[in-house]
Amino acid sequence: MNTKELVAILERDGPLTGAELLAQAHMEPLPLWRLCRGCPDIRFERIGRRFLRLDRAVEGYARLSPSVRREFLSYTVLGLEPQQSAINARAQQLKADTERISRFKSNVARESMASILSELGMPGTLVAQVTFIIAGDVTYNMSHAVPRPEKSTGRMVRGSDLDVIVVAGDDFPEESLQALDDAIYRKKHFLLVHPDHREEIDYVIKRLARVREQLKFDTFEHMVASKILNEGLMLCGSADLFQTIKDLVKQNGVQEKLAAMEKAAIEDRAAAEAHLLESPVDARTGEHFNLFYTREEGDEIY
Repeated sequence: MNTKELVAILERDGPLTGAELLAQAHMEPLPLWRLCRGCPDIRFERIGRRFLRLDRAVEGYARLSPSVRREFLSYTVLGLEPQQSAINARAQQLKADTERISRFKSNVARESMASILSELGMPGTLVAQVTFIIAGDVTYNMSHAVPRPEKSTGRMVRGSDLDVIVVAGDDFPEESLQALDDAIYRKKHFLLVHPDHREEIDYVIKRLARVREQLKFDTFEHMVASKILNEGLMLCGSADLFQTIKDLVKQNGVQEKLAAMEKAAIEDRAAAEAHLLESPVDARTGEHFNLFYTREEGDEIY
């Protein structure tokens, strides 16, 4: 496949997303991305936003999400100059679809956690000591629904997972905390295996004392936890406890630390894209290549 053939496809069927063009071009994503980027006749429209993700495989831990590959396939519309108005319209529709998927996934998480509280029949005094938080792609309106295998079972799920963090007060009864864990695990299994859902919940339960420890930002795991708490949005439970967590995030300077890491990630992304455009097309090693073919974008939560 060459640029002339790509232009012919776009003349006939454009505008197309990167994934749609990939299906017609019958190429690997990296060579296709390189050809498109190097062709002056092809116009790009990227939707959504880039945001910081922490990754052990990257020096300094900081990279941007979506990866170059995911951004190209799922969040980019391509066409030709005469198709510019159609490119803009398709990009706006793609943006609306991405935001709709994010709202849907957020609602699934909220309704699931609220139903657990109802199922357990916790008194108001206990509900006031626990808060449910969602983090990840949803909080940036960047969720996708591209089918992918769930890590532990291999079952196919619908795109972005649901990162749920449950924080309980230090005096929250241990037996109630265990009951929450058991109930969320059952809900996780139900949403994973039910053919009408096929959603993956990735969750962690911890006490406020653990949050205070993690906000020291002194290990990779603590950095990930701090980032999640910074970006997290409240699902249900105690608004007062949620605000306490946000206050602790601010007091520990987490936002400034993450901003510095994001700045470095932006610079690394620009360097990586430049390197990928210049390197041999079959090069499959090195950090820059890893920023294109990242592992599935679903880091562990702590």
